[in-house]
Amino acid sequence: MTLPNLVVLLFSFNDPNGKFNYTWNGFTLDAWKDPFGVAGIKDSLITSLEIAFLSTLFATVLGTAVAFALGRYRFRGRGLTNTLLFVPMSMPEVVMGASLGTLFLNMRISFGFWTILIAHVMFCLSFVVVAVKARVLGMDPKLEEAAQDLYASPTQTFLRVTLPIAAPGIGAGALLAFSLSFDDFVITNFNSGDTVTFPMFVWGAAQRGTPPQINVIGSAMFFIAIAVVIVGQVRTNRRKQKAS
Repeated sequence: MTLPNLVVLLFSFNDPNGKFNYTWNGFTLDAWKDPFGVAGIKDSLITSLEIAFLSTLFATVLGTAVAFALGRYRFRGRGLTNTLLFVPMSMPEVVMGASLGTLFLNMRISFGFWTILIAHVMFCLSFVVVAVKARVLGMDPKLEEAAQDLYASPTQTFLRVTLPIAAPGIGAGALLAFSLSFDDFVITNFNSGDTVTFPMFVWGAAQRGTPPQINVIGSAMFFIAIAVVIVGQVRTNRRKQKAS
């Protein structure tokens, strides 16, 4: 699973002889010195990061609320809601992308940044709900009852007891949503209009050439993801050591 990432990293140091960066020709640091040296690559990366951040924010807030509602309360339509939440996860992205595109067309909404954002929130929401709901179902209600016995208000109980316990699930859902949003191509392609995200830029560049700057940005994102995982694991281990 890691081998393709290593290949991407290796060819980020390649000095291609032509437009396509598929054959090793020699070592160079030119692409790393100027990662935005290709026209349009910086704008597409910024667009992808903005959409990923906003869609993660909205999907995490909405998904956490839905997860607590489904995990804590009984209401009419709860079973149907649970079923519908799994539809975006099981549905092919082509079908979902085309369906959302048709919806926007029927509503006469112009394709662009906001249609991509709405589409990403829609398909990231289910993954956040599943991650947070699993954490909510595993929470011990006696901890919240103990806080209330100590005269904590509902707000204090939620902020100081419930939310910290649910934080790992919320964080996992947020990271998953960010990853799904940042590298999505299929759904984005149906709802992008003239807006170009980084995956769409990579797809377009592959038709006329593959500059090593693409490999540089891909490698950088890979290292950032590894760093986030390592930091999270270190913090978890420290908390376990303090608790023991």
